[in-house]
Amino acid sequence: MKTKKAKGKNSETPKLNGSELPTEKMKTKDYDKKLAKLHVELVKLQEWVKLKGLKVCVVFEGRDGAGKGGTIKAITERVSPRVFRVVALTAPTEREKSQMYIQRYLPHLPAAGEVVIFDRSWYNRAGVERVMGFCTEETAERFLTIVPLVERAIIDSGIILIKYWLEVSEEEQTRRLESRIDDGRKTWKLSSMDLDSYSKWYDYSRARDEMFKATDTDFSPWNVAISNDKKRARLNIIGHLLSQIPYKEIHKDKVVLPKRQKPGHYKEPNYPFRYIKDQY
Repeated sequence: MKTKKAKGKNSETPKLNGSELPTEKMKTKDYDKKLAKLHVELVKLQEWVKLKGLKVCVVFEGRDGAGKGGTIKAITERVSPRVFRVVALTAPTEREKSQMYIQRYLPHLPAAGEVVIFDRSWYNRAGVERVMGFCTEETAERFLTIVPLVERAIIDSGIILIKYWLEVSEEEQTRRLESRIDDGRKTWKLSSMDLDSYSKWYDYSRARDEMFKATDTDFSPWNVAISNDKKRARLNIIGHLLSQIPYKEIHKDKVVLPKRQKPGHYKEPNYPFRYIKDQY
């Protein structure tokens, strides 16, 4: 993968609607402290969603390397996976390709007491499918015409729909994709699709702009986060998410562990348990 080198951690930041970024990246210590407080609030939100039977759908879209996965992990790492459910669909099967486009996404929408997070969503059609030629221009344009109507129906059914777009600069995207090449923890993130799409920065920009124009509605707006600083972006998104769903803390009696039973006649068995070897 031959790419131009990033210009350093404080390289020029993207400007979307005049948005500016702090010049210094947030320190990990400050980030961890703030994230811990937000995690407490997410747990409160979780209990409220369960109690009130709320249905919440959160859509994450954005450029490759913008930090969608890390943001979703930051949201979900301290809550129950039975309440906060992440949906990251693979490429459609031949059968799914023959269905109505939105059909494969509908079964994953939340039921009462659930928060469903889409790591990419039906907006694949407006982005990667359109840019990479997996659908025709006519199909993409028809999708952009129809999707506001579908989202209106989703919201009218009682689902709280929140959409996020993560934006990153060209230089920062280059740095992040290059960091995946030799890092064994990240190589799985660098697909052939990422390599093909890397060169199409402005095609993706045009697709994004047309998507916003058609689907950034008053009833279902796009919330944009510039994520050159991943830590700040995660905190800002979580804070915004919490502000979008009115909730209250549910007061519960303080938990006190009960006394354990006495062993009675129980004795540890003389059994050859297959203990794993201590390697660390």
